[in-house]
Amino acid sequence: MPATPESRARTRAFARVIGPFVLIVPLIIAVRLPAMGDLDIFALPIVVWQFGALLLVSGLMIIAHHQYWSSGPAIAISLFGWFLALRGLALLAIPDVMARGVSASMTMVPVAQAGFAALAAVGAWLTFVGYLARAYAPEPTPAR
Repeated sequence: MPATPESRARTRAFARVIGPFVLIVPLIIAVRLPAMGDLDIFALPIVVWQFGALLLVSGLMIIAHHQYWSSGPAIAISLFGWFLALRGLALLAIPDVMARGVSASMTMVPVAQAGFAALAAVGAWLTFVGYLARAYAPEPTPAR
């Protein structure tokens, strides 16, 4: 199904928020990951619960307001919403499994850094779509 002007505008709006966030945060994590080994958010269950709840509600907001699958950026944004919601649900329901996953990733720092760098590249692409790409720019209004 081709994108409508409304879906393109909504994708662009979401890309303007999600793009810079997904560019900045994973890039900082990729750079600082070796020094973050002592950062144990799983030591305080209330913090894990708060992060899980925040991720779940953020993902549900994206899912509720952006269910478009008509272009690459639209698919990336919709999948990001589902990822956030599922990750939040996992933090709430099975925090021990999530903690083991984080611990395992700390033994593979270069692989984790490459994954965060790839995620930052997706963020750069979404930032471009949100702010610069003409395909998602608003349609010009005809002169009267």
